[in-house]
Amino acid sequence: MRGSCLCGAVVFSSDAALRPVIACHCGQCRKTSGHFWAATSVPTASLCFERDEGLAWFQSSAGARRGFCKTCGSSLFWEPTGGDTTSIGAGTIDGETGVKVECHWYVADKGDYYDVTDGLPQFARGS
Repeated sequence: MRGSCLCGAVVFSSDAALRPVIACHCGQCRKTSGHFWAATSVPTASLCFERDEGLAWFQSSAGARRGFCKTCGSSLFWEPTGGDTTSIGAGTIDGETGVKVECHWYVADKGDYYDVTDGLPQFARGS
C-alpha cells in the first residue's frame, strides 16, 4: 500500500495488511474531513514515510492525535494515544486497496443532511 496527500509533501507506505474500513461520523471526524471519516489502519511500526516534510500532527483530544499535510491541508491519519496502530484515510491510498467498509461508528453524531442506508452495522458510538 502506498498513499499520499494532495500535494505530495507526505508520501507513505506499508507492507502490512489493511484493516477493513470504518466510517466514523463523530463530530471531530466530520470537522476534519468535511463529511465522515472513512479509514483503514495498519500497525504504526509498519508505516514508512518516503516524504514527510509536510506532515504535522494536531492533538485533537486526550485520546488521539490527527496527522495532516500542513502544505495542502489533506487529512491523513488518526492515531490513538498509547496505541500501536495508525488509522489512514482510505481516500489517501493510491490504487486498489482490497478493503471494504465494514461498519459505521458514532451514527448518533452524524450530520442531518445525509442518511446511512448501506445496510452495514451501525453503532451509536464506537464499536
